[in-house]
Amino acid sequence: MKVLVIGGGGREHAMAWKLSQSPKVTKVYVAPGNGGTALNPKLENVALTDVRELRQWAQAEKIALTVVGPEAPLAAGVVDEFRANGMRIFGPTKAAAQLESSKAFSKAFMRRHGIPTADYDTFTDPAEAHAFVDRLGAPIVIKADGLAAGKGVVVAMTLQEAHDAVDFMLVDNKYGVAHNEGGARVVIEAFLEGEEASFIVLCDGKNVVALATSQDHKRLKDGDEGPNTGGMGAYSPAPVVTADVHARAMREIILPTIRGMEKDGIPYTGFLYAGLMIDAKGQPKTLEFNCRMGDPETQPILMRLKSDFSDVMAAAADGKLDQLELQWDRRTALGVVMAAHGYPDSPRKGDVITGVPLFNESDTALDHAVVFHAGSTLEDGQLKVSGGRVLCVTALADTVKQAQQKVYEVAKNIQFDGAQYRTDIGYRAVK
Repeated sequence: MKVLVIGGGGREHAMAWKLSQSPKVTKVYVAPGNGGTALNPKLENVALTDVRELRQWAQAEKIALTVVGPEAPLAAGVVDEFRANGMRIFGPTKAAAQLESSKAFSKAFMRRHGIPTADYDTFTDPAEAHAFVDRLGAPIVIKADGLAAGKGVVVAMTLQEAHDAVDFMLVDNKYGVAHNEGGARVVIEAFLEGEEASFIVLCDGKNVVALATSQDHKRLKDGDEGPNTGGMGAYSPAPVVTADVHARAMREIILPTIRGMEKDGIPYTGFLYAGLMIDAKGQPKTLEFNCRMGDPETQPILMRLKSDFSDVMAAAADGKLDQLELQWDRRTALGVVMAAHGYPDSPRKGDVITGVPLFNESDTALDHAVVFHAGSTLEDGQLKVSGGRVLCVTALADTVKQAQQKVYEVAKNIQFDGAQYRTDIGYRAVK
């Protein structure tokens, strides 16, 4: 069958790479794709992003299954468009994707359905928001209501940072947030202590299957210093998600969310990513929902998946997840993001990338690191930087430490001007 992956990031490269390994898949298209998907002979880029044009193209090409990666096409209603025309697609509808696209919707939903999360309030008036910040004190969390490509959250450690964030979001939109109806809005919430984990599940409207656990590293620099980013690296499994924490997350957060969406008349299909904060007692609380797989968590998670990913996606799209049991590699997978000069504020584009190994597609033992591309483009046979997070070097090994060694061995040979990456990804799991 022919499969379409919508998106152009590292997550979509990993999905397309995994789908292309299935004997049932004859061709994988990626729209719009990136430099890495352009280099892979098993994948083909399609230069389309418009929802209607994508659907028309997919119909003409007789695409059997479409998988959506990023948030923007989901919020634009790509799933609704495909389904209305009888096309098989996996992802949430525009209404269901509000769990991510509107922080205000998401927090109100959690309050209504008793899902554990931080105390909060929502504001459109800057003066009221500033007064609330002063009342609650720092540390405090300020979130823009609207899609912000993973950068609309400020964890303010001081009152000054918090007041600046309120102004950036409500007054001058410095973060480039796509506002929802009613204009600029912020959610201000209490700061939660603990360790974060990414809890990602598949939902088909009724059934839920958990993917392997993972942990992301949001801060730009080693030791969790520097500004927040879309994610600088991840590894799977995440030891902080013990069997008990896993059971509680399913029982107290994931299942009530799926039931709550159904009760509210918005059945949820797609990936559901709960960003969890796990306190010292093992109590998980919800930091946020994303209606997609995480990036860079997808890369290590899919490295560990042994099941045929096309079977998994087809079962999820057809409402048959109850007939599926996922098989995982017991080893650890770890991915390190290489970012552009100036990331996250003003990434520089156009720098030439060299030293990226071209791996042998037929090697399924995965003894080498795999380089997934994101902000890269192929111009006249040269790879160039085209976005903030450029590559994610990912490897499987028996231990976190061995996976780190494999990854950094490859990363040190990849060159582009101003490249930045963390040297401590997975440090919490290294004993």
